[in-house]
Amino acid sequence: MNKKEVLEIRKQFTPANCSITRICGCYVDAEKNKKTELKKAFLSLPEEEMFKYFDIFRKVLSGTIGKNLLNMEFPLEQESADGTQAYLLELKKSQLKDDILIEDFYDKVIEHYSYGENYYIILIHAAYDIPNKGSDNLEQFDASDEVYEFILCALCPVKLSKAGLCYNAETNNIEDRIRDWIVELPDVGFLFPAFTDRNMDIHGLLYYSKNAKEFQQEFIDQFLGCHIPLPAVGQKNSFNSMVEDALKENCDFETAKNIHEKLNEIIFDNQDSPEPVTLDKMEVKKILEQNGADEDALLDFSHQYDSYVGEKESLLITNVANTRKFEVKTPDVTVQVNPDRPDLLRTEMIDGVPCLVIELNDAVEVNGMNVRTVPLKKEV
Repeated sequence: MNKKEVLEIRKQFTPANCSITRICGCYVDAEKNKKTELKKAFLSLPEEEMFKYFDIFRKVLSGTIGKNLLNMEFPLEQESADGTQAYLLELKKSQLKDDILIEDFYDKVIEHYSYGENYYIILIHAAYDIPNKGSDNLEQFDASDEVYEFILCALCPVKLSKAGLCYNAETNNIEDRIRDWIVELPDVGFLFPAFTDRNMDIHGLLYYSKNAKEFQQEFIDQFLGCHIPLPAVGQKNSFNSMVEDALKENCDFETAKNIHEKLNEIIFDNQDSPEPVTLDKMEVKKILEQNGADEDALLDFSHQYDSYVGEKESLLITNVANTRKFEVKTPDVTVQVNPDRPDLLRTEMIDGVPCLVIELNDAVEVNGMNVRTVPLKKEV
């Protein structure tokens, strides 16, 4: 799914567009006991509750694709009759009206979701009439002929509100506030099936993780049965390691600057693309060749790439490029410049010492003070 497709489904979680038919929920305590359950037609909920649930569902479809939002595909073995894909399809087909299936779903989540505190499992079923788009790319809501039927799951921490004082209007007193158990925004969630090319794609799902650095490995592997992609920070570290391994002594300041500029150039050239921009094995190899890696250094590159990233995996370019800054760091000094202006920095030998030289203009501040860039000449 791309950004536009995610946004299209996210827009359904409003009172005006709501296509949710049913909601189920299970409150689980820290000892993995089911404390209470919910099974209702979604539109039967009080309006104030609906708004709170909409916030949760929209959160599952928020973040950056490739970081918080991950497109996952089912391996072939999971598309068999007893695979995880078939299980989720059965759940969707039931429209969450099969109590035995719902209880089994809760049990599977509790078994594989690693969370040591209280949490709330929320599961919804929805059916979205996909509007056609005319030649002007505008949606034609009266010309829908496809329905995207899906389930969405959110796993939300439930935490005790903070202690404090409050004003009691009935007694007109400042009193100790009663602490409540609050359902927070989700840590983990998923949408199934995926909404790819504005159609139902049963071969994949969209996974949400609040923490973009650590995923629920057992939950993804055992419950969803999907391949776990390399996290954003892992992609960044893998790319850097491949560059260092291939360039060796040629990995100097100017080369790093050139690679930074090349990656940001690719991002700029593809800024209007609806699809996330990726780098495959051959594209990474080409960047290395253009920046000083010789054939001997690249002889084992294919094996290295497979080891670092995966044989059939690609790197999301926004995970390996820094679009916010160009940073130079030493143990004692960190220098950051605008990502479009790495030309302001260069290295130079001064009195036999390698130094980083920064080009200055007239607008310079030191600890918030405006200072001169050129010292005044002293009168003799």
